[in-house]
Amino acid sequence: MTPAPSDHFNGKTFLNPGADAGRGGVLDLIRWKAAGRAAPWPAEVPVEQRRPPAPPGGPGLVATWVGQSTFLLQAAGLAVLTDPVFSGKAGPLGRLGPARAARPGVAFGALPRVDAVLLSHDHCDLPTLRRLSERDNPLVVAPVGHAGLLASAGVRRVQELDWWEAAAFKGAEATLVPARHWCRRRPFATNVRLWGGFILRMGGRMAYFAGDTGYDDRLFLEVSRRFGPVDLALLPIGAYEPRWFMRDAHMNPPEAVRAHRELGARRSLAMHWGTFPLTDEPWDEPPRALRGAGGGPVFLSIRPGESIAA
Repeated sequence: MTPAPSDHFNGKTFLNPGADAGRGGVLDLIRWKAAGRAAPWPAEVPVEQRRPPAPPGGPGLVATWVGQSTFLLQAAGLAVLTDPVFSGKAGPLGRLGPARAARPGVAFGALPRVDAVLLSHDHCDLPTLRRLSERDNPLVVAPVGHAGLLASAGVRRVQELDWWEAAAFKGAEATLVPARHWCRRRPFATNVRLWGGFILRMGGRMAYFAGDTGYDDRLFLEVSRRFGPVDLALLPIGAYEPRWFMRDAHMNPPEAVRAHRELGARRSLAMHWGTFPLTDEPWDEPPRALRGAGGGPVFLSIRPGESIAA
């Protein structure tokens, strides 16, 4: 699927409308790594693996945080996974990627049958997607440009979406919405695939999965304008230091609180922290910073394996 040129596609590559394209290149990456200011992580973050709860018998939604940006979302007769990562290394480089410090809060074998996967961008875990395809053959809903990559991992059911397009499955609906990020699985192939978050309607509830995103002072207000208040928002709070390099791709906790408020979310859950050592902040700083920024009973940071009903 090749979209028509638009405010986020120039005919060859995708972009963030109105964003500064000058940050995030190889020279900036070298500058960041050369500074050597990353806080040390423990070799292992303790995680008590749990079995996911039973889905609601009637209307309702249960969200279980597996780790990083992986949530298991369950409604009556339906199970959806977001950005599934069960491998021991992060990113497209396989064995060369950052090592996982916190094991999944739900073991792969304890997952119920997965009906659909929501994939935010191409920094995805192909081995996990291959295992899911072999076991459950779920529908993978992904941004434009991912079909070939997913086919290479043996994924047989893929539906690509452009921003604001929707896919329906088993009485649910997932709409791809913009995110402020980028894509690159190999050098010299930057932004050849789109990225995004999702609005998911299932179980009589509406959830927002932000995917991997930086803060944008228009994005969350626009999502709220189009869809109204969401019952549950899944928002990233980690991988944000140093700000000069990370702010265009990853929100920090104060920005995540702003996003929560601009969405009008009835409840938000934190993600994208404490799993892989990706950036410079200490592994356990994001939830402390979230509390300091005004996160509270309606914006929670739960542990891997824990569940919240919406």
